[in-house]
Amino acid sequence: MEGSEELESSLLTKPWASVCFGESAFLAKVCFRDTGYILLISDLSSIWYESADAEAVGQRSKELNKRLTVHVSSFLHHLCDLMSPLLAGQSDSTTSFSCHRTAGGLSLHMKSTLSGLPFYWKFHCCPAPVEMVSRHLVRPLIRMSLALQYQVRELTSLLLQKDAEIEDYRENGATLSRDRLRTEPFQEEIFQQNFMTESLPQICGVAEGQAFASALQQLYAAVTQQEAKQSRKRQHSEDAEGPAPAAETTGQPHPPPPSQEDETASSSEGTMPASSPAQKLRLPVAKAKPKKAKGLFS
Repeated sequence: MEGSEELESSLLTKPWASVCFGESAFLAKVCFRDTGYILLISDLSSIWYESADAEAVGQRSKELNKRLTVHVSSFLHHLCDLMSPLLAGQSDSTTSFSCHRTAGGLSLHMKSTLSGLPFYWKFHCCPAPVEMVSRHLVRPLIRMSLALQYQVRELTSLLLQKDAEIEDYRENGATLSRDRLRTEPFQEEIFQQNFMTESLPQICGVAEGQAFASALQQLYAAVTQQEAKQSRKRQHSEDAEGPAPAAETTGQPHPPPPSQEDETASSSEGTMPASSPAQKLRLPVAKAKPKKAKGLFS
């Protein structure tokens, strides 16, 4: 049975999506399975989550939808169908969402229909732990930043090669048929300065809820898939190695098994009454005397 840890691992490769509830913008990601669901939502100031198994979903559905009698797995599939258009940025007139901030977390309300009857659902989200925030947001964003930096270096190198190729054509007498296609040689330092002064202010002015465009969603999914793959490799290598034996762990060899004489001596000592060392020295030691062999006619 898939537990909460497997659900969170499945959630890891789900990209963040920009969603709006009223005038509030959020980033959200969710994973549904027959065994439950896990939701992660953030306004970039706080991050909340809810993880619910099939039993909790069944109990809440009875409280919120008393007229509906649906199997829990079908209920979860319906929840997934209602959330998918929201995460894809598509509007659905038959479904409405609203969120309410509370002192202890965030409550997300959903209203729709199921089998012609009103359908209600509430996600009760609490603050996400630091490890979850790091795993689903901080570490992937750092890896995405490194990947984009590498991509910029590759593109810069390609531009410089193209400029060298164009200059070679020009030196050998090649001319442009359309003068409007002429470009200046690429200068990296000037490009960086223009980017910082002109492009960066526009990027920072974009609404926070629009942080994950489709291209960044693909990059996020690719980065988290690599992390999940590396995590599985580490887990398999640890399982293959197995726990170290006790003797190797402590650095002491196993004691040799006791011989039969040792066992006899220890059992004899266990049955004899205890005596002091001085008493043991005074005990007489009986020596066996050799017997003379008697002949038949002696």
